[in-house]
Amino acid sequence: MSDPSLAVPGAPRQRQALRPATELLASMRFAIALLTVICIASVIGTVMKQHEPLNNYVNQFGPFWAELFLALKLNAVYSAWWFLLILAFLVISTSLCVARHAPKYLADIRNYKEDIREKSLQAFGMKASGRLAAETPDAAARRIGHQLAHRGWRVRVQPRETSAGHGFMVAAKAGAAHKLGYIAAHSAIVLICLGGLLDGDLIVRAQMWLGGKTPYAGGGLISEVAPEHWLSPRNPTFRGNLVVSEGTQSSTAILNQSDGLLLQELPFSVELKKFIVEHYSTGMPKLFASEVVIHDKATGEATPARIEVNHPASYRGVEIYQSSFDDGGSQVRLRARPLVPGVAPFEVDGVIGSSTQLARGQLPEAATLEFTALRVLNVENMGEEGPGSGADVRKVDLRGSIESRLGAGNKTVTRRELRNVGPSIGYKLRDASGQAREFHNYMLPVDMGDGQLPVYLLGVRDTPTEPLRYLRVPVDTEGGMDSFVRLRQALGSPQLREQAVRRYAALAVDESRPDLAEQLTLSAMRALALFAGTEADALGRGNGGLQAVSQFIEANVPEAERERAGEVLVRILNGALFELAQLTRAQAGLAPMPLDDRTRAYMTQTVLSLSDAQAYPAPVTLELVNFNQVQASVFQVARAPGKNVVYLGCALLILGVFAMLYVRDRRLWVWLTPEGAGAHATMAMSTNRKALDNGREFAQLTTQVLGSPPSGGTST
Repeated sequence: MSDPSLAVPGAPRQRQALRPATELLASMRFAIALLTVICIASVIGTVMKQHEPLNNYVNQFGPFWAELFLALKLNAVYSAWWFLLILAFLVISTSLCVARHAPKYLADIRNYKEDIREKSLQAFGMKASGRLAAETPDAAARRIGHQLAHRGWRVRVQPRETSAGHGFMVAAKAGAAHKLGYIAAHSAIVLICLGGLLDGDLIVRAQMWLGGKTPYAGGGLISEVAPEHWLSPRNPTFRGNLVVSEGTQSSTAILNQSDGLLLQELPFSVELKKFIVEHYSTGMPKLFASEVVIHDKATGEATPARIEVNHPASYRGVEIYQSSFDDGGSQVRLRARPLVPGVAPFEVDGVIGSSTQLARGQLPEAATLEFTALRVLNVENMGEEGPGSGADVRKVDLRGSIESRLGAGNKTVTRRELRNVGPSIGYKLRDASGQAREFHNYMLPVDMGDGQLPVYLLGVRDTPTEPLRYLRVPVDTEGGMDSFVRLRQALGSPQLREQAVRRYAALAVDESRPDLAEQLTLSAMRALALFAGTEADALGRGNGGLQAVSQFIEANVPEAERERAGEVLVRILNGALFELAQLTRAQAGLAPMPLDDRTRAYMTQTVLSLSDAQAYPAPVTLELVNFNQVQASVFQVARAPGKNVVYLGCALLILGVFAMLYVRDRRLWVWLTPEGAGAHATMAMSTNRKALDNGREFAQLTTQVLGSPPSGGTST
């Protein structure tokens, strides 16, 4: 008897406390709950863009939800501490479940259960009995064993002593892979989770927690970044982006983190020789590939390779994928077109991704010009009937609307006419307070169709979440926008406005009516001043454009006479603007515009554009004059040691699920006892799953073993 004084104090209590925790971790319900949470988190990580700047989340979800999502690390789900913790617990839970049940399954596979009694066979649903008159129990046992083995059963024959004499128990089993399916499927979950932990941010996070590595949130040159923001080339696992411009090479990958970035030094450098991109007619990329040369830092060896989407290159355990493409620092030349008086035209050179300072002499106020984007190909749908919905409630046909959405899957409500409208330039003008507006101008005039004149599209928006608003500048007879720019500046000159008005009055009124000419001159001067925005209306506003003219009529003309007064004032305004345009052309040494339909269409669009230009938020618009495009390729570089582990886990999962679903675990027993000169056989079969094949197979076995159909009854 053991001495109670030698027992470890509190040991039974500790075991009792650990038992419920172990039972919980090893339970299938706990593993399924963890797996459900991981699936939900994966859906969130798929729907919500990961590792985006904070401003993007604020613009999309608002300040409150953006702050909440960032606090929960939903912007970096797969590297969040709670996601990795749940994944680790799932590995532990599934491993305990496998360790707990695998020995039982393996023992059950090895066990034939030949010790079952004859009376127990009568309780089975599938059972049969019969007399073997021509065979002794020994001969019958050998025959039955050979027959079952020939059909793929594993057989064990055990001699038995019965009250009637020396008998035999033939025990057979088939479908043992069903039990292995459980082990394979659960082991697959462990392997897949381990591969996910190895290829995830766990090791990178460990270096940050234990190795003193911190994310870098600043700017500047890569060579100036401190060592605590760099990861070693021997880092066992990482996944980052590598941007390489044509004609250059790079060996530094960027690992985006929620609070900055880490720099991963690669054991090689990638040189981009040529970037190849092909497009569909819709403007979507059809193929983009990179001709690269991989330079080994240790040996200096240069290895050429071609990297395409879904066709990565592999070098020293690092996979290089073609992820995307970007601008690699294209050189552009822009020409400033003044839209207000007092600003002289000028040209500026820049590189996409850089910025330059515009002095006070170039603009009324100093500003920073940021070159943001160069798009050489712009495929737009020019088949729309107009901007926006443009729905006229008087023309809504419910039947036609419904039928247009039924029938063939390729039907479309709007007419599609895809057209490449040429290159465009994107830039920002940032003022001294740091506020920036985004501009997007097309290099070439765009034909809007429907008999309209081609126009230059000058886009602008105040925030990235807003749609672009376009100022449409018509193309003059010389094929440019010089006439519009000259007319826009001439509007700000009182002397030129007066000269144009007097020319218009002289042409519109007979010389014998000087009093009428003087009245027309005063009205035209007032209309031009209101349109130019140099004269305030009755409410003290000086916005300019047709809106200012409309507000003037509403404030000074009785309601009954407004329509007629508006027609007269607009006719006077159009005539004065036409003479002002002719005056500016004469000053530029150009021939006057002829009085034809094209000139009328040009002046109509010019009046509308001059009115819209009053709301243009910049004193100049920058026209793309020339460019030298430089492409850049965006690669994703990854060292993933867990990839093969995940592949193995996927293979085991497929085999395990297949074994559990399609393999039936069957057991067959045949009890042979002496009966006269022959033997009496009692047989029964069990299976783990009810199926129609069970009864059919048992009937075949009964006929083969007993030589007759089952007489003891069968059940599926």
